[in-house]
This record gives sequence, structure tokens and C-alpha cells, in this order.
Amino acid sequence: SLSHLKERKEKNCLNCNAQVYGKYCHICGQENIETKESAWHLITHFFQDITHFDGKFFSSLKWLIFKPGFLSREYMFGRRASYLNPVRFYVFSSALFFLIFFSLYHFDPQKNIVTTVNKVPVAEIVKMDSSQYKKFIDTLVKNDAEMRFAYDKIKYLQWIDSQAVKRGTFNFTPAKYTSRAQYDSALANGKKHNWIERQLVYKQLEINEKYKGNPKGALAALINILLHSIPQILFISLPLFALLLKLLYSRHKQYYYVNHAIFTIHLFVFVFIALLFIFGINKIQAATGFGWLGYLSGIMIFYIFFYSYKAMRNFYQQRRAKTITKFLLLHFANLFIVILLFTLFSFLSLFKI
Repeated sequence: SLSHLKERKEKNCLNCNAQVYGKYCHICGQENIETKESAWHLITHFFQDITHFDGKFFSSLKWLIFKPGFLSREYMFGRRASYLNPVRFYVFSSALFFLIFFSLYHFDPQKNIVTTVNKVPVAEIVKMDSSQYKKFIDTLVKNDAEMRFAYDKIKYLQWIDSQAVKRGTFNFTPAKYTSRAQYDSALANGKKHNWIERQLVYKQLEINEKYKGNPKGALAALINILLHSIPQILFISLPLFALLLKLLYSRHKQYYYVNHAIFTIHLFVFVFIALLFIFGINKIQAATGFGWLGYLSGIMIFYIFFYSYKAMRNFYQQRRAKTITKFLLLHFANLFIVILLFTLFSFLSLFKI
């Protein structure tokens, strides 16, 4: 026992009042120990629990990374006590992933999306002469990711500004509707719009009023909301991914839906870990300017798909040709689902800015 507290003389469970045989209640599992404990015991028990969690986490992580599909098969066959619970694994890894992701990728509505590139202010880059421009393009050719990102963003911001100049303001809606009252008047005079169209126009007018003259702010706000929707999109896509696996392996009755769900959880956890590794490579590349690190990121992305194939082959125990066919069907179908979810959440994000 981790408690190190004295066992109670009484043999009734304090939690469910059942008769206790031994140290633990056979009904609810509570340990039959004295209720009084010191602050020191509470602290030591806390660290013991953390150490216990860490031990399972790192051993499970080792099997997850180096033996695709192994943890899922172990869980299916009931060998579970030695490994971290899949749900806890997912919660911990996804929380860590999105904590780092949102610290790296954030668009500030009050600022330009890119303010400096390699310690050179963007304003100075925009004002380059022909020789400076050639040098800038040469840098892009050498696969400097940070400079290329800045160049693309500058060109996009210049396009946004040019469109705003053409219209005189930032408007999603036709210029003939400048206010809700004007639009309501058009509806009253016979304008044919259904309920969905009306709500869209109302929201567009609201955005125009809120971000008048500041298209970058509207764009940044929309992207921020969409970025923070990614955890929800992944959470929804997880059971759908498991459902696709259920359909692909419907003839194999030994695999229940929950087995596909556990396999999906382990696969998603690996993807989180692999993406964190890619983020780290990209940050090192941006800091050092080593263009060859970009190839390492590409290799890691390829390995994510290869890992997915190996996990399917090891877990479902099918031949190579069948696994490859189902792998391709699975990921094409999943891509379609993800696009639908992003489209839906992009639409919903408009109503949050």
C-alpha cells in the first residue's frame, strides 16, 4: 500500500459500509485505514502518485512510439494494469500539445500578423529596392521558412489593403446595404431572403461595423477563433475516425467499436507527439537558419503516415495489400470528414467575431 497508514480495527467499509475482508473493500475498493493523516503524509502520497503516473506514462510512451499498435492490442486482450489508461494518455498529451501549439501560433487582432523578420522590420522589407529585392528572393530560394512566411504575409496584407482602397471601406456585404435598418427596409419592400440568408447578412453588417477600416483585425480574429476550435474538431473527429475503422473491418467480429476507439486514441496521441517534434524542428530552423532541417520535418510528416500504416497492420493483423488498401480508404475518407468539420467550424466562427 502507498498509504502507510494504520489499518482500522473495525471491518466495515467507511465508504459503502460493506463488510471488509482484508485491507480493501471488495465492493468499492477503498482501503480500510485510519482517517487521520498528517500534512507530511498528504505531501508524500502526492509525490508517490505523480511518480506512479510518470512511470506508467514513460513506459507506455516507449511502446507507443517504437511498437505501433502494440498498446491497442494489449488493451484489447485485457493486459491494462502495466500501461497508462488510453483516455488519460489522450487528455495529458492533447493538453500538452495545445498548450505549446497556442503559444506558438497566435494572431493578434491589434497588430500586423508579422512585425519583424530576422530582426528586420516589415516596413523596411516592403520598401526594398531592386538589389535588396533580389537578395530577399535568393533567401527565399534557400528555403528560409521564416522569410518566406513574411513574404507571403506581406503580399497578402498588400492585397487586403488594395481591396479596402477599391471599396473605400472593409465590407463583406454588397455596398447597397450599409446598415441593418436599410437591409430591413429592403426586406419589407419585397426583398426575397430566407432565414439563413438574413442571419448571414446581419452578421456581415455587424462585422463591417465592428472592424470598419481594419480588415487585418477581422481576419486575425477569425483565424484566432478557428485555431481555438481545433481541439473541438479533433475531439469530434476521433469517434468518427473510429467509426470509419469499424466500417472497414466490419467483417471482423472480434473487433468491437471500443477497440477501434482505443486504437484511434493511441494513434492520435502519437500524432500529437510527432507534431510537437516537428514544431521543435521548425523553431530550431527559424533560430539557426539551417534550411536542411526542413527536410527533417518533411521526413517526420511522412513517418506519421507510415506509422499509421504499421499500427493498422500490427493491430488488425491483416496482409500488407489489404492493409494498404484500407489505409488509403481510411485517410481519404477522414480527409473528407476533416474538410467538412473545418468548413462547418469556419462558418460558425463568423458568428463569434
